[in-house]
Amino acid sequence: MAVTYSLSTKNARMTAVRDQIDAGAGPGKIEIGTAGMTTVLAVFTLDEPCGTIANGAITFSGFPKSDSSADATGVAAAARIRDSNNNDVVTGLTVGTSNADVLLDNTSINITQQVTLQSAVITHAT
Repeated sequence: MAVTYSLSTKNARMTAVRDQIDAGAGPGKIEIGTAGMTTVLAVFTLDEPCGTIANGAITFSGFPKSDSSADATGVAAAARIRDSNNNDVVTGLTVGTSNADVLLDNTSINITQQVTLQSAVITHAT
């Protein structure tokens, strides 16, 4: 039988994740990378607090956000969220222009191009 969490438990767990993202001396960040995060393509500084919790999800605030100069060239395929001390808080996020955890304006990124992060939401598993 599959494990199912109550909504209040999901919200409490997602609140703990949000608090870890915000725990460093400054705001956390979302890094966009190629498959497996082998190359970081763009970095976006999050708001602090980074988002709101509702219905078992963190909806990140302050979008759209832009990285005015991409760090490398590649196809955006993964993302991770780090606190301001560069500790990984969430890894393995999906990236796309729709139907993904992190939504970009374009997944084909060239070095120095502007990259726009449209939105980001992390939803707790069942």
